[in-house]
Amino acid sequence: MSEASSEDLVPPLEAGAALYREEEKAAKKKEKKKSKGLASVFSVFTKGKKKKGQPSSAEPEGAAGSRQGLDGPLPTVEELKAALERGRLEVARPLLALERELAAAAAGGASAEELVRRQSKVEALYELLRDQVLGVLRRPLEAAPERLRQALAVVAEQEREDRQAAAAGPGTSALETTRPRRWLQLWRRGVAEAAEERMGGRPAEGAEVPESVFLHMGRTMKEDLEAVVERLKPLFPAEFGVVAAYAESYHQHFAAHVAATAQFELCERDTYMLLVWVQNLYPNDILNSPKLAGELQGVGLGSLLPPKQIRLLEATFLSNEAANVKELMTRALELEAQRWAQDMPPQRLDGHCHSELAIDIIQIISQAQVKAESITLDLGSQIRQVLLVELLTFLRSYQHDFNEFLERGKKLRSYRANVIANINNCLSFRTSMEQNWQVPQDTLSLLLGPLAELKSHGFSTLLQSLCEDLKPLFKRFSHTRWAVPMETLEKIIATVGVRLPEFSELQDCFREELVEAVHLHLVKEYIIQLSKRRLVLKTAEQQQQLAGHILANADAIQHFCTEHGSHATWLQPALPTLAEIIRLQDPSAIKIEVATYATSYPDFSKGHLSAILAIKGNLSNSDVKSIRSILDVSTGAQEPSRPLFSLIKIG
Repeated sequence: MSEASSEDLVPPLEAGAALYREEEKAAKKKEKKKSKGLASVFSVFTKGKKKKGQPSSAEPEGAAGSRQGLDGPLPTVEELKAALERGRLEVARPLLALERELAAAAAGGASAEELVRRQSKVEALYELLRDQVLGVLRRPLEAAPERLRQALAVVAEQEREDRQAAAAGPGTSALETTRPRRWLQLWRRGVAEAAEERMGGRPAEGAEVPESVFLHMGRTMKEDLEAVVERLKPLFPAEFGVVAAYAESYHQHFAAHVAATAQFELCERDTYMLLVWVQNLYPNDILNSPKLAGELQGVGLGSLLPPKQIRLLEATFLSNEAANVKELMTRALELEAQRWAQDMPPQRLDGHCHSELAIDIIQIISQAQVKAESITLDLGSQIRQVLLVELLTFLRSYQHDFNEFLERGKKLRSYRANVIANINNCLSFRTSMEQNWQVPQDTLSLLLGPLAELKSHGFSTLLQSLCEDLKPLFKRFSHTRWAVPMETLEKIIATVGVRLPEFSELQDCFREELVEAVHLHLVKEYIIQLSKRRLVLKTAEQQQQLAGHILANADAIQHFCTEHGSHATWLQPALPTLAEIIRLQDPSAIKIEVATYATSYPDFSKGHLSAILAIKGNLSNSDVKSIRSILDVSTGAQEPSRPLFSLIKIG
């Protein structure tokens, strides 16, 4: 508060100046007696000071008369004027006594001319006293504590006199009404002017941007109010409400500036700045700061903006952030697609192909979330729904662009590496969503859907050449009529084993998923060959021999895939149970096995069953029909959680 202007709270008043000119000659005649006269004035003040146990000059007085607390004759107008010009606030009490004597003279029938002359002198002295007192209170931190207490006592005494005059009612004398003087109100007005002067001060040179202006006002208000609480409140009487007076004045100036700023067409940055100050910094860092929270609790300053205007600003903020997030994510995807098209290889990180796209997108989303939460947690919750919509839109665009790359980029040298890098992206996206986004499971599934499709198409692309290499090997089963099934399977497994290192740059979890996809492919292709209807075995011995081959092949497939990371335990009974159906000869036993199998694999249809039963050349048509009927009971409308037989078409 030391930066306040040198002007007084109330400019010096000119009333009474003519009176002093009239008295000038008389004052000169008494110049020789002045020293003695002033001494008598201050002796009066000294006699009027309180002793221990007596009330101070700021304490309520009784009705003992206008001369209470004063001994001897009252000082003259000239003596009081001289004392006031020297800044002696002790003259307040004899001046008040002079005012009371004037009222007594009016009641005693003095002439109107005499009363006007005497009242003009008294009021001129009051103007001087007012300027002295309010000048001290204008800069209370610069005044000595004792002088500040004197000024406060004068104001308190004048307030009491105002109340007594109001209680007495309007008089009928020739005196002009001068009460209430409202010095406390003038003090409050001075506080408001001081607040405006302090808050309206220019920030650092060349920093008049809105952020700097708000920072200047916020810092000034906080520091000044803390000074009021720590240094002024202990000195000010409670009736002044000094903390509330300063707080309300600073608040009103701050709120007026905020309201004026909000009237303009705001850019995104200024909209955010206003909301941060109105909703966060002002209420939390200033009003609820440790030194001010308890003092301002009952003041009721309220918000810097009305609720309706805040809601409009928040809606604008959400719209701005949605547009920004969308633009940033779109740009990030465009840059990523450009790298694909330009055949730029991805980075390698910890032995894995790595893309920055997922990190960029997660950061864009997180920054928008944090930005909203820096205003209020409620706004953070609101923007979460907006961001989820934008993220889902992005993921669908990402899936679309990646699918186009899969089709168009097959001849690029970095094709497979970029495919792997984008599959690896799915892990970062999924981990962030599951750990950082508290969303319902259906919403999470919706977000993960495009990523699951992207990963699936990526796997299919990576496995395409391997599957093509395996196709002729699987055909050997049916072409040789299952004569050498073990040798054929060994070649299949060896081929897969040679190709698996190509997928080592996938993240470990995805490499395991890809091995599971290979596992599924091996089991599926094996069943397809069994369902070709090219093999018909009419004896139980032949069927048992084929069942043995199938069991041995199933065990080899399961062992190989498990060893390389497959956790697809659900595939384990697929081939052994078919082998058991082929081995069994009792139709009733076959029915039980088929019913159990349909429970494990709900997509196992009558067509698939018929293809397997066709191998058993010793079953009658009625037996086949009876066995097939068990699926009418077992399957129903159940959907498979994992497809197997739905991937197998029966001709």
